[in-house]
Amino acid sequence: MCGIVGFNGSLDAKEILIRGLEKLEYRGYDSAGIALLNENGVTVFKDKGRIAHLREIVDDQVEGTIGIGHTRWATHGEPNQVNAHPHQSASGRFTIVHNGVIENYYLLQREYLKDVPMKSDTDTEVIVQLVELFVNEGLSTEEAFRKAISLLHGSYAIALLDKEDLDTIYVAKNRSPLLIGVGEGFNVVASDALAMLQVTNQFIEIHDEEIVLVHKDKVEISTLDGQKIERNPYTVELDASDAEKGTYPHYMLKEMDEQPGVVRKIIQQYTNDAGELIVDEAILTALKNADRLYIIAAGTSYHAGLVGKQYFEKLACIPVEVHISSEFGYNIPLLSEKPLFIFISQSGETADSRQVLVKVKKMGHPTLTITNVAGSTLSREADYTLLLHAGPEIAVASTKAYIAQLAVLAIAAYVTGKSKGNQIDFDLKTELAIAANAIQSIVDSKEELHKISKEYLETTRNAFFIGRNIDYYVSLEGALKLKEISYIQAEGFAGGELKHGTIALIEKGTPVFALVTQEPVALNIRGNVKEVVTRGANACVISMEGLDEHDDRLVIPKVHQLLTPMVSVVPLQFISYYAALDRGCDVDKPRNLAKSVTVE
Repeated sequence: MCGIVGFNGSLDAKEILIRGLEKLEYRGYDSAGIALLNENGVTVFKDKGRIAHLREIVDDQVEGTIGIGHTRWATHGEPNQVNAHPHQSASGRFTIVHNGVIENYYLLQREYLKDVPMKSDTDTEVIVQLVELFVNEGLSTEEAFRKAISLLHGSYAIALLDKEDLDTIYVAKNRSPLLIGVGEGFNVVASDALAMLQVTNQFIEIHDEEIVLVHKDKVEISTLDGQKIERNPYTVELDASDAEKGTYPHYMLKEMDEQPGVVRKIIQQYTNDAGELIVDEAILTALKNADRLYIIAAGTSYHAGLVGKQYFEKLACIPVEVHISSEFGYNIPLLSEKPLFIFISQSGETADSRQVLVKVKKMGHPTLTITNVAGSTLSREADYTLLLHAGPEIAVASTKAYIAQLAVLAIAAYVTGKSKGNQIDFDLKTELAIAANAIQSIVDSKEELHKISKEYLETTRNAFFIGRNIDYYVSLEGALKLKEISYIQAEGFAGGELKHGTIALIEKGTPVFALVTQEPVALNIRGNVKEVVTRGANACVISMEGLDEHDDRLVIPKVHQLLTPMVSVVPLQFISYYAALDRGCDVDKPRNLAKSVTVE
């Protein structure tokens, strides 16, 4: 949610900022803007809508070697030109961009700014007006910035310009991601390294409640109370070209097509020279020492966690609880004596999960992050990290990251179980390779999947997904994919729960997608299909080879029973994609949603 870029160097910042914002479009936004500073002052260009529109309104004649930019996802005030960032102080001296939520903004406005007219409805404007107020009272810009930051309660990533200072971007963060990129003769600011890989791959992390002065030739980091900090940059090993669509019309389609390769890459990354699957020895020890695992996640990652519970309990014989992060942090249950907390997050920036991480670390419990982004907040702050190696995922609807999460969870559980001497009667490496081939066969069946989407979803207002056992968890993910990009009301249910209320919603023509991949419950779920068909449902049965019947709509290749979620979810992804495409929806950037949910 929201994105920040900043540039301070000798080049014109305009194109660098706009290109950086384009790289942050995946985070979700409803308005965008940039501010350019030169010896004549600050010029702001901003409006609601896409960055393509921002390009149109930016005056090519205006230049500046220092500037900041922002994509906004509305939290305070409707998405419009006035509420778009950057915001300026009353005199226009100070200009700010901000991600996050200032929880006490109204109290600050009432206490300090009663006589200052506000131009917007945002919490952000309060910050920049406070800085100007404190400067007018005699403080330097740095002192005023520190004082204003010290008063804020909530989450923030902030970049501020002073038109009387042509060499500094004032930066601060708390519970919201922000990085400093360093280069020869320039330095940059970015919410995500991806935004500034165009100019550097060297980045410095900023910790919570730190102040950073970003100059052209140096970066000064200090604590809120002024203590200087030295911190070396790290190299971001990410190819910016990986995030390009190439010949694909949408990132989502590209990312779905990449899924077989992702599984194969994960096999390689987690295989040692002897050809055995491995995880880091310290992580393996932490897993073996735990008497219970607590998986904390949100959205698609939560659904992956539900499958991961099956892996760890069946292969490693460790009890597992799976919790929604936004609920867990404010309602922590009774914990076991030796818990290990596992945080699953594609971006590694999920604010709901981070607030849990902070709390459990204070309680002294070990933590492990499973993420796609090395150097992300959850990765840096957890004790251990397992990387997904899926490459950049840009589309808001997660596809290949979900597949990667399942593969990494399976490997971690398998290696742990083997290390404990548990009886495991299959070779996971071989089975993952079989699953990758099965995914490829589905990826190659796009035309048939498009037909299925039209047949069942072309005119419907709602749809149901049902399954039993591990298929139930996949039905939750299938329903989420459909509703988040096509806006069709969709719900996933355990097949046996239909008769406990939900079946009342079934009427003539209601699409019901049923998964049949688990032999012990195959007959049960087919009984549920008969129940809904009797009441007029239009049932689409997706079964696995060996469990299929003649009238099933789609049969997926046979894979190991535990790995079926990696395969059965793929047709549901494509069906959702084509449903959204045929309805004219913005597939990669669905309304009201953001890729990285960086506010609670």
